[in-house]
Amino acid sequence: MSEFTGERVIPGQVHEDLWSEHVARYALAARFAHGRRVLDLGCGTGYGTAHLAGVASSAVGVDLAPEAITYAVGHFPAAQFLESSANAVPFPPASFDLVTAFEVIEHLRDWRALLAEAHRVLEPDGLLIVSTPNKRYYAEARAKSGPNPFHEHEFEFSEFRTALGEFFPHVQIVFQDRVEAFAFYNGALSSNDPAAELARPAGDPETANFFIGFCSCAPLPQLPAFLYVPRAANLLREREEHIRLLEHELAQVRTWLDQTTVDRNELLSAHSNLQKQFESEQTRAAQIITDLNEENRRKTEWALETEQRLTADLEQRAAQFAEAIRLLDRAEATIVERSDWARSLDTQLQETAAQLALVRQSRWLKLGRQLGLGPRVKEAPAKEAME
Repeated sequence: MSEFTGERVIPGQVHEDLWSEHVARYALAARFAHGRRVLDLGCGTGYGTAHLAGVASSAVGVDLAPEAITYAVGHFPAAQFLESSANAVPFPPASFDLVTAFEVIEHLRDWRALLAEAHRVLEPDGLLIVSTPNKRYYAEARAKSGPNPFHEHEFEFSEFRTALGEFFPHVQIVFQDRVEAFAFYNGALSSNDPAAELARPAGDPETANFFIGFCSCAPLPQLPAFLYVPRAANLLREREEHIRLLEHELAQVRTWLDQTTVDRNELLSAHSNLQKQFESEQTRAAQIITDLNEENRRKTEWALETEQRLTADLEQRAAQFAEAIRLLDRAEATIVERSDWARSLDTQLQETAAQLALVRQSRWLKLGRQLGLGPRVKEAPAKEAME
């Protein structure tokens, strides 16, 4: 199923006002379609082509979008539909008596090709009815949403009139506007040609909503004003009901706003309490940090004092140790010195003993003893002598 994008009208998927705005153009064209061969360029989903087929001898709708043609074929069997560009339709010259092109020309970059193609397929006395939105009004209406992304070229009144005159010598443009009116009817099905009176038409192309161009190579007949009433009803009552509905919705919105205000005040109060609690916790945290910094300062001072005391004690002990090593070195030197002296003395004693032993063994000493001459030397024991 086709999806409504805001640009292509799909029956049952658009607002009633937008639907009536499009159907009204086909109701106007139907007044010129009786017994004629009709070509609907840019037919979209085909509802308008089907409307014209109700009075025409034949009606063909063409559109470039395949999904639109698929929808039209499946919903409106009274008309024929063909997937084709409006700029190049597959029909011979002079094939139709009436060509319609509603809200198509502004979508085409080469919009002149559409007018040329309509001129080609029309009978010499055939009629083209082509519509387009008024660029000035349309720009005002879309001021907030911006330009229509589907439109290639939009027309002001004088430009539109000139463009149609390039292809058709006889052109007349009427305006399409939504008007407020008073209806007089009996409640039964109304006739197809009700009497109408326009008390004060504006006649200003600058304020018109849409331009509807009637174009032909033959002189145009007098075009009477046409009023399309989508539904006769007590619009005043409907507006009053709509106003009551809006007032009810407004009351609901006000209630919602009041509740929102209460909720906001509660949130602000809760936020204030949280802010106070946060400030209290922040103060407490700051005091804890101050206490920790003070304790850290004391511990740091104690550590520095302890380090200084230990360093002094260590230096004192190191000095004592160095002194002990010096004394040990001195004692060791004394021991070495005395050991060397003792070894030297022992050597001297051994030499003296040896000399004494030689003296005792001397023949002269022995002879002097026998003669009673010389010093008296005590004999050494045999062991001592041997040593």
